[in-house]
Amino acid sequence: MIGLSRFLETETPAVSLALDPFNAEALVGEIASSLNDANSMPDLDALLAKAQGALAFDVADARLYSLIGEIKYRQGEINEAYKLFDRARKLSKTEIHALQRSIARDVDSGAVSKAVGEIDILLRRWPDQFSAIADGMPGILSSPEGYQSVLTAISAEAPWRTNLLVALSKTREGLDISNRLLLDLSGSSAPPNSSELNRVISGYIRQKQYESAYRLFLFSLSDQEQKLGGYVFNSTFEPVSGEKPFDWQVRDQSGLEITLTASQDAVEGEGGATVRFLNTPVKNTALQQYIALPPGLYKISLIASARNLKLPKELFWSITCVDPAGEIARFNIPEGTYNRQSLSQEFSVGPALCPLQLLRLQTAAIAESWRFRYVGTLIMHKLSIERLPS
Repeated sequence: MIGLSRFLETETPAVSLALDPFNAEALVGEIASSLNDANSMPDLDALLAKAQGALAFDVADARLYSLIGEIKYRQGEINEAYKLFDRARKLSKTEIHALQRSIARDVDSGAVSKAVGEIDILLRRWPDQFSAIADGMPGILSSPEGYQSVLTAISAEAPWRTNLLVALSKTREGLDISNRLLLDLSGSSAPPNSSELNRVISGYIRQKQYESAYRLFLFSLSDQEQKLGGYVFNSTFEPVSGEKPFDWQVRDQSGLEITLTASQDAVEGEGGATVRFLNTPVKNTALQQYIALPPGLYKISLIASARNLKLPKELFWSITCVDPAGEIARFNIPEGTYNRQSLSQEFSVGPALCPLQLLRLQTAAIAESWRFRYVGTLIMHKLSIERLPS
């Protein structure tokens, strides 16, 4: 019976207890389940009697003190409840219910530094509990003490750092906090990684805070990456890592393969972006980046080579306004075979508000018909945009 009770203690604690009334794991599970059931009102007196009865057989079980404390808290005996939570914490620093109540108490009393320390303990032991404290993080971060405590924790590479940035990036106010954290982390021993930066930059774009997104992108560039700056970032398609929204983003796409080759690694000067079409229809391509062009007159220039390039429908670079959506320019690529051919076209960005544009390689195909199969290889050595005198 005892073995069967232990087997059932997690999934069906009530059945487990019927088989073995002294199974502490099953008892704790049953009481916790009753307290967490949002669809019914638990009999607190009955649960209290069960928990206190079990405590007589195991006075060192932190979970029982914590559960009794939770019951007392719900019965309005707040001071007594916190004494029990403190007792549970002395027996086990990671006792989940006691930790959660202690965090709430410390935040309410203004002891935010202590609260952050307890949050760190909670999330290191119970990482799936981040959602339980996520709503309170902006409030903690709004105070200088709380902000510094959180910064210290994530500078030490707290495992909940990514969850925090994800949660903050969902709101405009949270993005500004994330931005500040990333700026401060840049001088720490654990600087922000590409994923963290991309998440916040993309969050700003979703919130239509385009200037903030572009500023953060510029700040995130390494000394080597800063040399690739321009209206088109990385105009020679160097294979730098990161794929930030204002850098080249290469995505998987059926019907073609795209590879970026560094200039110094290229054979016979064929560095750049190589697009190899696989003799199939291609409705979309997989190469793009966001750009930020102020109003004015521009020239887009491409140095490209091609081998047996057959384009049943147009292949072109498009520049479109992101918000409001609309095409600004279209720059066609010729088919055939050629070597380092220079192509250029002028275009203008009007005075109407368009703070963010998308530069994208596209085909004119609107359906994946096998009558329109793209064949051959295109090598784009350099794609640049320069501003012309008005």
